[in-house]
Amino acid sequence: MLIFWVLLTMAIALLLIETILRWRFGLGRPLLYIADPEIGYLPAPHQRTRRDGRRIVINGYGMRGPELTPEPTGARLLLLGDSVANGGWWTDQGRIISARLGQQLGLEVLNASANSWGPRNQWAYVARFGLFNAQGVILLLNTDDLFATAPSPLRVGRDRNYPDRLPWCALHEVYQRYGRKVKPLPALVALDQEGGDRVGKNLTALAQIHTLAQTQGAQFYLAMTPLKRELKPGKPRDYELVARDRLTTFAQTQGIPYCDFLPHFNADPDPHRFYHDHIHLNDAGNGIVTAGLAALWQGDQAEAG
Repeated sequence: MLIFWVLLTMAIALLLIETILRWRFGLGRPLLYIADPEIGYLPAPHQRTRRDGRRIVINGYGMRGPELTPEPTGARLLLLGDSVANGGWWTDQGRIISARLGQQLGLEVLNASANSWGPRNQWAYVARFGLFNAQGVILLLNTDDLFATAPSPLRVGRDRNYPDRLPWCALHEVYQRYGRKVKPLPALVALDQEGGDRVGKNLTALAQIHTLAQTQGAQFYLAMTPLKRELKPGKPRDYELVARDRLTTFAQTQGIPYCDFLPHFNADPDPHRFYHDHIHLNDAGNGIVTAGLAALWQGDQAEAG
């Protein structure tokens, strides 16, 4: 009889923990990814979930946002990016940059982005799916994206941050994320050590996106957020300064409107307050970027008009 009560108590405790993990933290239903030989990976289509109470919606094209309207009633923008543009689990659906930009400008803003996507992932995505009849394409980089490696599907289902199937339960996800030790995959290690001129390869991908935009009658814009350590009193490292100069020269040569957010953040007495972590922005930081991108679009439209 004692064993029965012990087992019953344990079962009730596990059920209580499972319930808390699911309903308070959103564990048990992580965002899933699909592998792709050209794009590398992208969020699996048609997902709705919550993490720590924050909504995440993925449409049929793997974008973070609602399903596309068949024919936009007004102007449409396409935002391309990595986890900064995506917003991750720490940003509610209604507070991601694309949603706020759409509200501010009064138009539809699509959001094609994923964790650790670089320009070559983004080029592969638009080469596959096109620009969705967007009048403007905004590619939001962060400094690390200038050094991004080639697209690869190897992370999907192997890296805990890129699951391809649901766990059995919330407790199983806790174990997968924090309890299980996974040996580094040699092919992934080799991928992360890609040699050659990575910056040049990524600039080439940006040029390809720019050419596609021109072909389809869309204006192309570039913007870049800094890493937290680049903010005052710090500064970018020497190799980052070289890459930044190359991006600036590229944008000027190609005639691409470009917004570097480093001086925008450094204009604030405490720019570190805009960051969720060393790369990603919090709600206040997303507000700065939203305002900057809106000004980029509106300024260009005013000149064109």
